[in-house]
Amino acid sequence: MHKNRKYRTFGEIEEEYFKNHPEEIDDYISIIFDEYAKDGETGVLLSSLRRVSRAKGVTATAMAAGMTRKGLQKALSEKGNPKFESVNAIMHAMGYRLKPEKLEMPAGR
Repeated sequence: MHKNRKYRTFGEIEEEYFKNHPEEIDDYISIIFDEYAKDGETGVLLSSLRRVSRAKGVTATAMAAGMTRKGLQKALSEKGNPKFESVNAIMHAMGYRLKPEKLEMPAGR
């Protein structure tokens, strides 16, 4: 057995995949926001956005969002609590916008 073998995390594999397949990021963004709309798991959403920012380049994303690299990483950490304005700026920096979608409401609401 190899005692010092370093295994990559799923997040690292995902980041590498998006670096090599940037055309897949659009669908991924849609999926993570759809999942967030269903379960409200902010930490998962932020973590997923952090992976995208790493694939696109953290420094470039931070600069385009008007943030420091450290500020971007903190905002997109699983325990981050970024302001709405920060999330909007980060999304714009990555080439996306936040867009409302009408929900189907049960009758009587």
